[in-house]
Amino acid sequence: MNAIVAVCRDWGIGYQGSLLVHSKVDMHRFVELTMGGTVVMGRKTLESFPGGPLKGRRNVVVTHDPAALPEGVVGVDSPAAALKAVAADDPNRVWLIGGESIYRALLGQCTHIYVTKFDVEKPADAFFPNLDDDPAWRVEHEEDAGVTAKGTHFSFFTYVRE
Repeated sequence: MNAIVAVCRDWGIGYQGSLLVHSKVDMHRFVELTMGGTVVMGRKTLESFPGGPLKGRRNVVVTHDPAALPEGVVGVDSPAAALKAVAADDPNRVWLIGGESIYRALLGQCTHIYVTKFDVEKPADAFFPNLDDDPAWRVEHEEDAGVTAKGTHFSFFTYVRE
């Protein structure tokens, strides 16, 4: 299983249910990597998508009320149940996409984490674990990705489990 996330310098990932920084290049990369695979997320992450469940991907959502989810979404009631729901999938095509509690619950199951790092700090109420401080992870690849429309520099990192 993989994780994909966009973070600021302090590893902030969201504020009041929204991403901290918007980048068309980052969104294109997200779509390119996850298309055709399975995405695992929490209910609040699903609700943050203006178009509903992500098209072209199997959506697995952890929620206390799986019956309340839109048609076509696989609802499960725990991170452990999410693992069971994706057990038959190719692990290289399964993506954790948020939010904070889902990342924290399932990050230990990941072999690769694709991180977009934005060189800025913004108010945040959701954070991703700082992989640079975790000896279980190392940077396998780093690539300068450019600058957002609002002038924020960002880079793509791929972390692998040691």
